[in-house]
Amino acid sequence: MKISTKSLKAIEAVLDVAVLGAYKPVPLAEVGRHRGISLSYLEQMFRKLREHGLVRSTRGPGGGYRLNRRLSAISIADIVSAVDEQTSGHDAAAGHGYGKESGSSPTRSLWSGLNDHLQNYLRSVTLASLLDAAREEEKTLSLPLPPTGAPEQKSPAATAHGHAMGVL
Repeated sequence: MKISTKSLKAIEAVLDVAVLGAYKPVPLAEVGRHRGISLSYLEQMFRKLREHGLVRSTRGPGGGYRLNRRLSAISIADIVSAVDEQTSGHDAAAGHGYGKESGSSPTRSLWSGLNDHLQNYLRSVTLASLLDAAREEEKTLSLPLPPTGAPEQKSPAATAHGHAMGVL
């Protein structure tokens, strides 16, 4: 599994949608301004995320993106796999080019094992667990983060959503 800059930016952008999308569809322009990511780059990432069933879009005024699954049903591995479609199993553990040696390399099993551990760990980390950790670290948020089981719930605090984006 390769962890690229694109993967890292996608994880951050999806977290923004997870937090803000509980109250309204999130325009990519808003995510782009917050994360310093160009709109065209976000559109490419979110097209892949949508194709993999992780997000859904709403067109028109007030449109944008929301999660297509519960927070607890989206793992970091899902996001990485969607935006950085991989080739081989030992294709660059942790995104640093490891494991690109020939198949008979003495270190092949090392990189393959590292890749397996990385994949298992990223499968075990969900958006819910990341947001729960953020809740523990930042108990004084001005906006309650969405419950882990129901990202679509509405809240009167939705009008104050701007403060939550700086947390993640």
